[in-house]
Amino acid sequence: MIPANDLSPAELAALLAFHADAGVEWLLEDEAVDRLAEFETMKARRAEARGAPQRPAGTGQSLAAGSQPAASTQSRNAVPAAPAASPPAVAVPDEQAVKEARFAAETARSLPELRTAMESFNYCNLKNSARNLVFAEGNPASGIMIVGPMPYPDDDRDGQPFAGKLGEMLERMLSGIGLAKQDVLLTNVVPWRPPGNRVPTAREADICRPFIERQIALAEPRQLLLLGNFTARFFFGGGDTIHQLRGEWREVSAGGHRVATLATLHPQDLVTAPVNKRLAWQDLLAFRARFSG
Repeated sequence: MIPANDLSPAELAALLAFHADAGVEWLLEDEAVDRLAEFETMKARRAEARGAPQRPAGTGQSLAAGSQPAASTQSRNAVPAAPAASPPAVAVPDEQAVKEARFAAETARSLPELRTAMESFNYCNLKNSARNLVFAEGNPASGIMIVGPMPYPDDDRDGQPFAGKLGEMLERMLSGIGLAKQDVLLTNVVPWRPPGNRVPTAREADICRPFIERQIALAEPRQLLLLGNFTARFFFGGGDTIHQLRGEWREVSAGGHRVATLATLHPQDLVTAPVNKRLAWQDLLAFRARFSG
């Protein structure tokens, strides 16, 4: 391990960025801590507390002046609990979390209200590890909405959809058909970055569904462009890949609003495999023909 003191500021910044992109959310202690030994010690103390004989009344800590000893047997036999640093999170069943998300989304009457509701929503575990909520951004009046799967590291850092290199690739994609990022409304299916850029689980997608559908219903786009495998499957259903789902116009309904929808490859697909640019270009030309016709 290289001590941080031996790194230059640029090297340290690069190392921190690497760990953030890999999904690291917590830094290590200055010295190694044996968590297994701590756990074994904690178990031994609990076992000792459960098996310890009852202490007679009046022994142990002295009572404060004027106070009376507990009268009930339950109070005398109770084992003192170790103080907790913070109250544990209460697990919420998936169905209840979805209901809470639906209620929060439906009560919002505008995109700013929806953003506020999502900032206060605490029933999705992704919020606990993400740096920022990444909400819809751009021009809702354009009639064009572009939806990606989830925030990537640059998006999570900046709190904006399609930031960094992937945003630059999307900008080039749009410029080819006469658009810019600020001309359209950009958003994601899932508004919080999953740790390590993993694909959101089915549970996480179900909890976030009311929020993306409400964004579509409030913005009322005339055309919807879906980016990537996860996004296309989320709206179209089934298990087909983006190569099977792309390039075909379909209709998506969200909150009573029906919109013509086309799926294409995500900017990440073009960065990792430039050969995909040809397919994406075909889809973008079809998209332009519809909004310019």
